[in-house]
Amino acid sequence: MVWFRKAVILSHRYLGIALSLLFVVWFASGITMMYAGGMPRLIPDERLERLAALDLSAIRLTPAEAAQKAEVDGGPATLLTIMDRPAYRVSSFTVFADTGEVLEEVDAKQAATIASRFMKVPESQISHLGMITEPDQWTIGQSRQMPLYKFQVADSARTQLYVSAWLAEVTMITTRRSRTLAWLGTIPHWFYFSALRANQPLWYQIVVWTSGLGVVLALLGLVLGVTQYRWSRPRPTSGIPYSGWMRWHYITGVIFGVFTLTWVFSGMLSMEPYGWATQPGLQIPREAFTGGAVDLTRFGAMEPGRWARVMAGREAIKEVEFLRIHDEPYYGVRTARVLTEPWRRERLHQPYNVSGRLQGNRIFVHAETLAVRDRPFGADAILARMKQAVPDVPVVDAQLLQEYDSYYYSRGNQTPLPILRVKFADPDQTWVYVDPEVSQVVARIHRLDRVERWIYNGLHSLDFSFWYNRRPLWDIGVLTLMLGGLASSAIGLWLGIRRVRRGVKDVATSLTPASTPAYNRPA
Repeated sequence: MVWFRKAVILSHRYLGIALSLLFVVWFASGITMMYAGGMPRLIPDERLERLAALDLSAIRLTPAEAAQKAEVDGGPATLLTIMDRPAYRVSSFTVFADTGEVLEEVDAKQAATIASRFMKVPESQISHLGMITEPDQWTIGQSRQMPLYKFQVADSARTQLYVSAWLAEVTMITTRRSRTLAWLGTIPHWFYFSALRANQPLWYQIVVWTSGLGVVLALLGLVLGVTQYRWSRPRPTSGIPYSGWMRWHYITGVIFGVFTLTWVFSGMLSMEPYGWATQPGLQIPREAFTGGAVDLTRFGAMEPGRWARVMAGREAIKEVEFLRIHDEPYYGVRTARVLTEPWRRERLHQPYNVSGRLQGNRIFVHAETLAVRDRPFGADAILARMKQAVPDVPVVDAQLLQEYDSYYYSRGNQTPLPILRVKFADPDQTWVYVDPEVSQVVARIHRLDRVERWIYNGLHSLDFSFWYNRRPLWDIGVLTLMLGGLASSAIGLWLGIRRVRRGVKDVATSLTPASTPAYNRPA
């Protein structure tokens, strides 16, 4: 027993010296992320608000004619304003709708004009910082939009913008505040350093191994909390065998150690080490809801007179998406939306992708009749298409949910409701969530996803229903636990620094030759 306790003490001590600073950073940055969100990005509502309204009278081409100009058979198509001109974005090409000209890469001067109009400031307040061809700290994940022109705005917020040379629009915006909060939160918390993220496998291994060693450190601390306590003492406080800062490290470790262990363990699971939760699940092809690829020939010319009647009483058109839903052609029309207050992007805590977002400024117009669709697609019709797509997989249950459940939820109500939830009896026990407004899958969750939801998000974000939507109850509880873990880690860091300093001093003393007394020195 003696050798076991000594081994645990030494292992905890030296692992703590190596990892205590990392724990302090994790807890402190986690608190920041609770309120600051994630990395800076251009939110859809802000992009739409700054996008110029479409001038339908200037459109001379149909979507099919634009596809011919781009020499593509079809693909995703959108109509929007580019450089003050209506333009079709077909597949990866931009075709101006007034002349049929295919847009090539814009130059720095044109990009500066785009940036100034986006910010609604004179071009004299826009400074060109250069062109980047590789993602930097703020454009990680935007390699497909490269190259990007980077600009600095002469405003109080120290705004920086990135304009895609081939999209001819702003793809990223950051401010001094958003950059600072990212450096205090997401970047140190997830090791989101651009030099490290450029090597994805290395970044993955570092996160997994450091969090794995953190699990070992927290577990050893809990073991010491039991083995070091003097159980024979009459009073609880007298059983603590330490004094000073070591005593406080012991107390905070005992109180908050279980949370620290579950928190770092769930953080490691967020990386899905070695693909433990990776399962294919049941695949529902997109064509099951669309009926096939978009046929651009079914979309005629945009006649201003007819569209004026369609949009009567509504805001100006900002963007039009050409869709195929249940074999029928639809315009997905996005209108102007003025942001009356700062938009807070909610960080969805689910470990799986939830793609749907509530869009109150979007309407669907049938392409042939120009009738506005004022109701969702029927649940029975959606379910029939799903059964036809996977006829050999039985449906266990299908419900049109009016409220969120434990796996599809949003604190800020930013994911759409109602939602159709369909449970299948496939080997992975897949649940599929379909947004009936547009008849699209917004989430697909299999059995291991549901397990991961509880042991990752349940333990890491503590998003349990009894307090998650009852703020500030959740804030008080989570902040208490986070501050407790931060205190224990910070004390451990201080003790580790003292131990290292003492060790360095002892080594230096041992290497210094002892002075010889004067009476023993040779003449």
